[in-house]
Amino acid sequence: KKIITLWNTYSFFITYASIDNFNPKDHLLDLKKLTDLDKWVISKTNQFIKDSIYHYEKFELFKLMKLSTILMDDISNWYVRRNRRRFWKSENDKDKMIAYSTLYYVLTTYIRVLCPVIPFVTEKIYENLVYSIDNSKPESIHLVDFPAFDDKLLFRDIVKEIDIIKEIVSLGRSARSKVNIKIRQPLQKVQIYISDFEIKSLEKYEQQILEEL
Repeated sequence: KKIITLWNTYSFFITYASIDNFNPKDHLLDLKKLTDLDKWVISKTNQFIKDSIYHYEKFELFKLMKLSTILMDDISNWYVRRNRRRFWKSENDKDKMIAYSTLYYVLTTYIRVLCPVIPFVTEKIYENLVYSIDNSKPESIHLVDFPAFDDKLLFRDIVKEIDIIKEIVSLGRSARSKVNIKIRQPLQKVQIYISDFEIKSLEKYEQQILEEL
């Protein structure tokens, strides 16, 4: 089930990237132009690198796999889903290319971290996403250096803000489920009890909360 989620996310990327002729060599990550959601998923992926090194060195594979599942859920069920309009819009503008660059970075980093655990699926994805585009790269993912943690790619405040929004949405859906109100059934109002520190996050991402709940 977890590998299928990875494969579906990869399939989503290659389907739309092929349609739009996206080439990662032509569109490198530009930190100045990233959206908050881009920064959030890049931060999550970068933190995953740091955590994975710790767990690999301690031979705590079960803890690493738990973290990998959480990250893949963040990528597929929040980042990709919340950004579908960016990928789907007809014009090939800069914003769309930034979304592709972000997802490309996230996917290629994720498979490099997990290739010792799922060697064949990650090899297949690497061959298509990396080696087929740039033959100067190692021909196998198992010859590539392990990703390096980069503190510059850790946007802690944004991670905290969006994680709060995700928690609000999760609690809201749980409340819906308890009283048997379906997701697509409109609500008259939503009340959220939250600390003063988190109110700014609530106001900043109000539209996302409304769309989700």
